[in-house]
Amino acid sequence: MAKSKKSTKAPRKRRFEHWQIVAFLLMIYDVIAANAAYFLALFARYDFQYNDIPGRFLFSFYRFVPIYAVIVLAVFWLFRLYRSLWRFAGYTELLRSLGANIVASGLHALLISAIFYKYLPPQLRRMPLSYYFGGLLIQIVLTAGIRFSYRIYLTWRDRIRNNNDLTKSRIMIIGAGEAGRAIYRELEAVQESNMRVVCFIDDNPNKWGRYVDGVPIVGSRDDIMASVKKYHVDKIFIAIPRADLVTRRNLANLCSATDCEVKILPGTLQLANGEVSVAQMKNVAVEDLLGRDVIDVNDEEIFENITDRVVLVTGGGGSIGSELCRQISSHKPKQLIIFDIYENNAYDIQQELKKRYPEMDLHVLIGSVRDSRRLDNLFDKYRPEIVFHAAAHKHVPLMEDSPCEAIKNNVMGTYKTALAAMRYGTKRFVLISTDKAVNPTNIMGASKRICEMVIQTMNEYARAGRASEIPILFTHEETQDHSEQPLTAANTEFVAVRFGNVLGSNGSVIPLFKKQIESGGPVTVTHPDIIRYFMTIPEAVSLVLQAASYAKGGEIFVLDMGEPVKIDTLARNLIKLSGF
Repeated sequence: MAKSKKSTKAPRKRRFEHWQIVAFLLMIYDVIAANAAYFLALFARYDFQYNDIPGRFLFSFYRFVPIYAVIVLAVFWLFRLYRSLWRFAGYTELLRSLGANIVASGLHALLISAIFYKYLPPQLRRMPLSYYFGGLLIQIVLTAGIRFSYRIYLTWRDRIRNNNDLTKSRIMIIGAGEAGRAIYRELEAVQESNMRVVCFIDDNPNKWGRYVDGVPIVGSRDDIMASVKKYHVDKIFIAIPRADLVTRRNLANLCSATDCEVKILPGTLQLANGEVSVAQMKNVAVEDLLGRDVIDVNDEEIFENITDRVVLVTGGGGSIGSELCRQISSHKPKQLIIFDIYENNAYDIQQELKKRYPEMDLHVLIGSVRDSRRLDNLFDKYRPEIVFHAAAHKHVPLMEDSPCEAIKNNVMGTYKTALAAMRYGTKRFVLISTDKAVNPTNIMGASKRICEMVIQTMNEYARAGRASEIPILFTHEETQDHSEQPLTAANTEFVAVRFGNVLGSNGSVIPLFKKQIESGGPVTVTHPDIIRYFMTIPEAVSLVLQAASYAKGGEIFVLDMGEPVKIDTLARNLIKLSGF
């Protein structure tokens, strides 16, 4: 039988990590530095004349050297001074270093007096006071200094390299506050970063001429243009999350006038959550240039109006309709019905809401608001208590070319949907209208104005108990079904909500401008003096929901859109943001 061969492989040698070697060298240094500190304190006490130092003090000091070496190593180890990454040493490491030195020096003062008490005459049973205090100060300088000098050296070295690296983007940070410093420190901490901060801008005159970790604060917003040229800035970071939207708009306008890429920190939420970072910066969008204070809504009133109600949203797959569905879903309706003729949009919002609100009773139906029979089946089956009518043709140029379709879809669709709401006991009907309905100059605006007149008339007839006089639009001549029977009574409250251009919505001018810019222009403006009011989709929808809670029937709510903006100015700002 063959004998098993013994392993001839040599035992693996223990390999020390780099940090362990550094820690061992630091231990040797700390022992030497700590004892040297107290010797220097004693030496200085006697005018640096070694022969003048009394023998009893030298006797006590030399006998205590090995004891203090053990004390220093033990205390520094407990304070984790041998496990820190000194490349990133900061405030915490400084506090730990100070604490360790104070504790070690306290034990030094206590033990050197206690141990050598019997060797000293009664009148000199302690070392000189300057020995204790001087030793502590010198020890802090020697032990903490060696640690932080490593970080200082690395910072200095990296800054020299950055100044000589012409491939790195040169960053200007607007805002030398907490957020601005957090952005700067992140950029400095990442060695592979291809960006470096060359200057700060801040409106606080107390900060002008001062430095943030060696980077100058060069002035206020009035100095942005000059500083961009002086420091050859490539990118501008606006890091003032607590600023109001008007201030941020003005800053964005100033920065967009330069040739720099501009990014902005969205808001105070990141600052509160400690999430301030370069990753949180976003490109300046047209919303920032149009900025104003966000309109607050009363969530409690909206909650009371929506919660445990059956809600129908027509045109629920569109830009306004889909946001209506999102916000309604967040207020816990009893049932949400989405009705749209375009299946792709309806499918997208269905999948989104199913994922976000899996417990919600959601029904997504395909159909046209011009189909009386389809509407009758829908209202008869689900009996919605609140209807948000967002289904409409909105594109002005298209409706100019197809005016009959604007009337058929917008006017007839509204008429039939409102009629079905009255017949099946809907409590409130909210029409999504537009500011183009005011003294309309195009067919789309005119059709929406007729829609407003339709629901106001229906509201008056319902209040007066004259619902039976409302004419029925017959669409199915071969039958006389329930949908075509005259109304006998109705208690539906009708209300319309007007707002102007909604950023990002279907029909907004912004997407058209962006496409024209992407294709190289030209950017077309109907007239340079035309003005428009703007708001974001979520903001507009929140106000629609609040208007619905205020409605008593017959009102037309006009949303406060803030300050008007010239379309010509808007187009030019978009061109600047695109780098042209």
